[in-house]
Amino acid sequence: MDRAAGPEAAALVARAERGGRRRAGRNKWSGSLILASLTGAFGSSFLYGYSLSVVNAPAVYIKKFYNETWERRYGFSMDENTLTLLWSITVSLFAIGGLMGAFIATPILKFLGRKSTLLLNNVFAVTAGLLMSLSLLAGSFEMLILGRIIMGVDAGISLSALPMYLSEISPKEIRGSLGQITAIFICMGVFTGQVLGLPEIFGQESRWPYLFGAVIVPSLVQVMILPFLPESPRYLLLEKHDTSKAEKAFQTFLGKDDVSQELEEVLAESRVQRNTKLVSILQLLRTRAVRWQVVTVVVTMGCYQLCGLNAIWYYTNNIFSESGISRETIPYVTLSTGGTEILASVFSGLVIERLGRRPLLIGGFGLMIIFFAALTVSLTLQKTVHWLPYFSIFCILAIIASFCTGPGGIPFVLTGELFQQSQRPAAFMVGGTVNWLSNFAVGLLFPFIQGGGGNACAFCLMCIAALHKLGLCLLTSSLKRGLQTYCFLVFAAICFAGATYLFFVLPETKNKTFNEISQAFAKSNKASLEMQEVNHYPAEGKSSAEQESNFTTSVDNGETKKRIM
Repeated sequence: MDRAAGPEAAALVARAERGGRRRAGRNKWSGSLILASLTGAFGSSFLYGYSLSVVNAPAVYIKKFYNETWERRYGFSMDENTLTLLWSITVSLFAIGGLMGAFIATPILKFLGRKSTLLLNNVFAVTAGLLMSLSLLAGSFEMLILGRIIMGVDAGISLSALPMYLSEISPKEIRGSLGQITAIFICMGVFTGQVLGLPEIFGQESRWPYLFGAVIVPSLVQVMILPFLPESPRYLLLEKHDTSKAEKAFQTFLGKDDVSQELEEVLAESRVQRNTKLVSILQLLRTRAVRWQVVTVVVTMGCYQLCGLNAIWYYTNNIFSESGISRETIPYVTLSTGGTEILASVFSGLVIERLGRRPLLIGGFGLMIIFFAALTVSLTLQKTVHWLPYFSIFCILAIIASFCTGPGGIPFVLTGELFQQSQRPAAFMVGGTVNWLSNFAVGLLFPFIQGGGGNACAFCLMCIAALHKLGLCLLTSSLKRGLQTYCFLVFAAICFAGATYLFFVLPETKNKTFNEISQAFAKSNKASLEMQEVNHYPAEGKSSAEQESNFTTSVDNGETKKRIM
């Protein structure tokens, strides 16, 4: 009887422990944590997504405004190539601003902290919104271009400060889900830009400046709410050495009084690092113990921009048109792409703590490979089979969903997870540099690519034009069709390379402390965890030993007590 009861009792205990863990996971979502993440994302990553899509609907009207302004000043109209170049510069300078923002984010984050950086960043958004919305009234397209650069600076700072803030305020059990809020709000921003760009709202010649002025609203919302929420407790403890404020911040975000375990986890990281002086980019790149973490961030951020989603956005209208959808209806049908993005990113946020980062990233790239191949076949044969254009639409939506399920948001989560406190700002600068340089290349080339037909590279189009001048018309015609049809295989190859790298290099990081993640990379870096100490950086402020003396824990009758000395 007792023997039979033993296994049953063990099973009951195991089920109770699993239930307790699930309840604990649910209890991690405090009201302050939710409010901080939603407010931070609405005034930050939402504006990034909105800025990406807002230029599409009014493009015709803005080009007309450029031409009229030029003619009024100089007495003649711009030729088509000059106009296309000026428009591509307008689009791509957003990425240059983002690169500038990524570079200045590190010193701002160091001196002001995560929350204060997000608040200060609203100055850039409001300034950019005013410049862009008043450009038509002032008759100055330079104001619009300058506003796009400043809006890029805002986005560059946001995509460094927000993921860092979210990763540092969240418990490790829900760090992935909370980090996905960045991606969800990027998708919501893209969708909002599509909706507001409809002809019934602001997608008209006289109303397009309102599209750009709308960026002021999320900034004002953030300014009104975020000051009442705490700073990152990890920043307060490790960089400002303020144990009292750090404890209160943990209590607010976690919704409980006893935060001794969380404080001890942070101090454990501090003991490994010895001190928390911020590491420069050069120091980070020279640190052997984080070599593969840096490479992983570069690969994921590069694939994030170069995996072909931008090509999908440029090619969508053509595919919709070829499927028989009228051009007047296309803007409304395009909303399905934005809706798909939101649903896929929300799904990713719901399952990331169950499935993990690694399966979602590799699986997302893997599905993109399959659907890029299917889209290539569909585009090749769609002239011969009447229903294939509709299959092409399905492939587009599937590629978008696959991207947003993993590659669309997890790179930002990983950048916050793979590095210790002192290395994190430099890591975000490296990731941001790769992200924005890739974004700039895509933004500069694609207006020409789109004008050249399909998604061929600009260099290939120039070669085709040269062949055409030599009289090889049949050859050039075949090459153009091939470039338009098979270019998606290039993006499939990029996705394959990214998935292969992640399969062999990236460990799972869900529900792990920052020290445990560093240890997981130790074998690949051929370095023990002790080698990751930053003793060779000059100490600044208090050492971790001094911090530990201010906070100790003791156990009395099985109950942990915390004591501030």
